[in-house]
Amino acid sequence: MHPTISELAGLGLFLLALVHTFSTKFFEQLARAHPRHAGAWRLLGEVEVVFGIWATILMIFIAIADGPAIVSRYLDSRNFTEPMFVFVIMVIAGSKPILQVAMAGVRGIARLLPLRQGPAFYFSTLAVVPLLGSFITEPAAMTLAALILCENYFSKNLSMRLKYATIGVLFVNISIGGTLTPFAAPPVLIVANKWGWDIWAMMSMFGWKFGLTVVLNALAVTLLFRGELEKFSDTDMRAPSPTVPPATVLVHMAFLIGVIVFAHDAVIFMGLFLFFLGFATAYQQHQDPLILREGLLVAFFLAGLVVLGGQQEWWLQPLLAKMSATTVYAASTILTSIADNAAITYLGSLVENTSDEFKRALVAGAVTGGGLTIIANAPNPAGFSIVKKYFEDESINPAGLLVSALPPTIVAILVYQLLG
Repeated sequence: MHPTISELAGLGLFLLALVHTFSTKFFEQLARAHPRHAGAWRLLGEVEVVFGIWATILMIFIAIADGPAIVSRYLDSRNFTEPMFVFVIMVIAGSKPILQVAMAGVRGIARLLPLRQGPAFYFSTLAVVPLLGSFITEPAAMTLAALILCENYFSKNLSMRLKYATIGVLFVNISIGGTLTPFAAPPVLIVANKWGWDIWAMMSMFGWKFGLTVVLNALAVTLLFRGELEKFSDTDMRAPSPTVPPATVLVHMAFLIGVIVFAHDAVIFMGLFLFFLGFATAYQQHQDPLILREGLLVAFFLAGLVVLGGQQEWWLQPLLAKMSATTVYAASTILTSIADNAAITYLGSLVENTSDEFKRALVAGAVTGGGLTIIANAPNPAGFSIVKKYFEDESINPAGLLVSALPPTIVAILVYQLLG
């Protein structure tokens, strides 16, 4: 490896961004201690802006070291479709008509279960919606699940232990729940076409194992906190009120499906999104405020990750190339927590002459570790931005997320390995 000065700077700033991600509480404390500059400290305490800030610093460094033309060339080589898509799908999936349909579906499933409605609705949200992510994309599933949980549980008197346990299971289940198809999970999508994986291959290699894991994780956390969840009655599990007319729901569903179908064509899905905004404005009486701010912050976070992550190829790809099929699963799971699972599978796909076992282990590890940190999986910042206001200081402790996501991650490891 012979990294350039810019690549070394990219690695250093990437590591600083990781440290910054785990230090947001410190900036919140500075904001309280120094009210004169509280706004600046609170901005630095927003997890969603961390990677965008350090990516900007990297671009300034490259402009000084190599010239502005190199910066422009580098940014043009990056693919920002995913950040734009996550922004669009968050706003549409989080709209009142879509949320109404999702909650009605989860409520219907919950009523079929031999549990009280509080635990049943909770289990259904954590088990069904993540699997739905294999068809409506993981960011959309994350948005719906996070909003449903906020509406029915997080906004109520919920213990902090249950809140952290919930987001740990949610993030892991969303990551592994998108493996039933080859087009919904970013780490799968990026390699499925190259390696010839269709929906049947996905189901046989990953889908049935991780689908079982999703249900086991949801069941475990439901039973563990069953006593607290039974405090919620059927009247607590309600849809947004007043009810949205069916015609408006159908139009919103059409926009959602259209954006999903053209998820890889930014020109088309951004055009559809502009039409959606016009329709939502025209029928404001059937809308709650759109989550535009949250969506933009998440897009900024992911765009920063794209910029900084692109400077890590020089060491990540050779590292993966040296691994055998038996070790790449563990390595992929660990690396995903610091480098985004889609980046891991993309870099692994560049390694030539790999075995089928290597390919399967690489992808399985990438999705297994996708719930451990906010940067491990593209939908995580979306869920983070929605639920964080219900935590202390409106911030989720990254260490708390890591600890709460470890048990469901271990379950995913055990199920995949034992049923392999």
